[in-house]
Amino acid sequence: MTETESGARGARLIHNEATTEIPVHLLFRDDPDPVPVPMSPVVVGTGTGTGSTGTGRPAARRMPPRAPARPVPSVDPEIGERPGRVLPGAVGVFGGAVGAAGAAASLGWAGALPRIMTEIAGLPGYEGVGLGPVQWAAVAGSGALALFGFGGLARGRTGRAWVLTLFGRYRGSVRRAGLMWVNPLFLRRRVDVRLRHWRSEPMPAVDANGVALRVVVLVVWRIKDTAKATLGVEDHEEYLRACVEADMARVLSQLPADAFHEDAPTLRNAEAVGGLLTRRLAADAEPVGIEVFSAQPTRIEYAPEVAAAMQRRRIAALDAQHRDSVLTSVVDSVEDTVTRLTTRGLVELDDYERKALVKDLTVAFYTGRGE
Repeated sequence: MTETESGARGARLIHNEATTEIPVHLLFRDDPDPVPVPMSPVVVGTGTGTGSTGTGRPAARRMPPRAPARPVPSVDPEIGERPGRVLPGAVGVFGGAVGAAGAAASLGWAGALPRIMTEIAGLPGYEGVGLGPVQWAAVAGSGALALFGFGGLARGRTGRAWVLTLFGRYRGSVRRAGLMWVNPLFLRRRVDVRLRHWRSEPMPAVDANGVALRVVVLVVWRIKDTAKATLGVEDHEEYLRACVEADMARVLSQLPADAFHEDAPTLRNAEAVGGLLTRRLAADAEPVGIEVFSAQPTRIEYAPEVAAAMQRRRIAALDAQHRDSVLTSVVDSVEDTVTRLTTRGLVELDDYERKALVKDLTVAFYTGRGE
């Protein structure tokens, strides 16, 4: 090859889109008369779509972006909790007592009271006028008043509520405690409105890499709208369990359970995973009147069929990280030692002696760290 052809071709270079330009003569030191190559400023180029950074290392996995909003399930807009009409329990007791007394008086007026009752009451003997239409009406009216008064008595408890319906129509909810009177024609359904928690059984799931997992979730919740929770869904507890399972599967499938060789978010970050699961579960449970305070995975472990293999992989990754840290520490120590010896003028070394010293120091330091 002539000098003209060599100059026309130019310096031999290896181009890499993720690194700077590297002269070929640095790779082959036996080549005579290396061609001087002017180095341009270092520019780091990143390939598109390769998932790599300018340092040549794989890009760290980031937290997945929030998924687009899904259509929220809705219930009948007319269903919404409102206070039901009730009266103090004393009103029912008074009405029932008046009705019972009126019924007794009507029977006494008709002479239909048993003799033993008149003797116990100390009433004089009275034959009565007989059970005519008027007497029957008085007895029926007084009996109905007594049944209405006593039949409408109800005992409210703290942390419990009544959902009232009349012929299938919602008539209100009662959250009061103590003795009260409720229309006996109303159908009453008791609802627990206390703060409650539910711990799931181990549920199957997969992570972002498709590895099988077993997850246990603790959910803290309560009923906020008794009408929606009772009338808007067939079984609000079963609905909540189904939402927990579905949302848990969606959240866990966005991150890997472990990042063995890179610094990236994983499912081990219980705070981030629990916060995302809580927000999604709260959004799904709100339309049916359930308020979710917390949904935290209490245990995330590999499924039995893959647990042994993933445990070996984790141990290997930890061992590799330990070796890398030891090697980095040894190299730094050797560099610091050689630099101090030469800068202080304690020794004068040529290239051969420097290489021998570096080799001996590396073996010594690495052996000491290994022990």
